[in-house]
Amino acid sequence: MHKGVLLITGASSGIGAATARAAAREGYKLVLAARSTDKLSALAQELGPENVLTCELDVTRMDAQQAMVDEALETFGRLDAVFANAGCGGTPGGFSGADHERWKDMILTNVYGVGLTLQACLPALKRSKGHVLLTGSAAGRATIPGSMYSATKWAVTGIGYNLREELRGTGMRVTLIEPGMVDTPFFDEPPEHALEDRDIANAVVYALSQPAHVDVNEILIRPTPPVE
Repeated sequence: MHKGVLLITGASSGIGAATARAAAREGYKLVLAARSTDKLSALAQELGPENVLTCELDVTRMDAQQAMVDEALETFGRLDAVFANAGCGGTPGGFSGADHERWKDMILTNVYGVGLTLQACLPALKRSKGHVLLTGSAAGRATIPGSMYSATKWAVTGIGYNLREELRGTGMRVTLIEPGMVDTPFFDEPPEHALEDRDIANAVVYALSQPAHVDVNEILIRPTPPVE
């Protein structure tokens, strides 16, 4: 059964790709956006191209975001949910020694890019009384010495809270998905007891599957500590 149209940014690998697979199993039509079109095309073939639209997307460009939404509406006629998942990691060195050019790219992707995704998608989502999901992080709820990445995820937490207030009374829902360490290409060497990308995908599907009167505000997901 067709459950609606879900748009996922950062969909070519990791949490985004795992969520696409999980949502496809649940019957969603998918708009999958990322920089890597080769990976997106392979994923679309795996999931059934008749139910998947792929879009090459640089989240820091509003024209690309708007083109993505326009194509989604032209293809499927509506947009029911968006998972703003695109993001990039930090750089070592702390505030005193990090590569500031990499800071710039990360902040633009993790904060500005999320804002652009929301602004591009909200008109269609308001028509469908849709659902916004954001990839925050356990790092957006904790103090991590010298971490600009953590600061960007604190910003995503703030975006989620503030968007929910903006949308209060519209029938729309906002969910922050906040993973701890996940074994994805995001990390060069994830710890042995990291979460799997499908664990986060399951949380997204859970939030999406709740009835309209239930707004799952936040899901914080951490790996179980190893048995000593």
